Amino acid sequence: MSLLLRNVRKSFQQGETQIHVLQNLNANIEGGEIVSVVGPSGSGKSTLLSILAGLERCDDGEIFVDKVNLALFSETELTTFRAQNIAIVFQQYHLISHLTALENVALALEILKMDQPQKRAEAALNEMGLSHRLHHFPRQLSGGESQRVAIARALVVQPKILLADEPSGNLDTNTGEKVMDVFFDVVKKHKITTILVTHSEVLAKRCGRTLRLEDGQLRDF
Repeated sequence: MSLLLRNVRKSFQQGETQIHVLQNLNANIEGGEIVSVVGPSGSGKSTLLSILAGLERCDDGEIFVDKVNLALFSETELTTFRAQNIAIVFQQYHLISHLTALENVALALEILKMDQPQKRAEAALNEMGLSHRLHHFPRQLSGGESQRVAIARALVVQPKILLADEPSGNLDTNTGEKVMDVFFDVVKKHKITTILVTHSEVLAKRCGRTLRLEDGQLRDF
């Protein structure tokens, strides 16, 4: 799926001051492209991801996904579209503590009423190199393993777009590199349009293209 952002604006009210986070932001991301977004803290990177995910609305502008304007969707239509097409990986793992790795991943399929949730969840975990951790609970997993479960949960629904917010931010350098090796292998294999927010220049350079968010706008970096 391709993404086209046209003159996107987003502001927040802070007391009597209006903070302009995104200002006439434009971007064009082709289907299957892997793009990193970098920029200083507070520049609006996470806000941008929230808008792309449909979790927040922009104040003005247009966002097209495969030429479909998300601004025209009702909240119900947007929720359905997001569930069917977009997945998110956060810095925090957000695993459910009383569910096993397999159950955490299968739950995403069960919510969407998709067929064979257990079988598909097992295949997703196997792809992430976790065949030996299927029945382990989050407390029994390392940080790297927990993040791979979170990535498997995001990918098991076969999203067209993957949004990742500092996916290796909670991991040490060596573990982070190993997790991201698997991450890139999988998104490339399935040709998933990926937008990855990161502070790491090393991680950004692994993507096909890097955009810098600064002064409310995205520019090639």
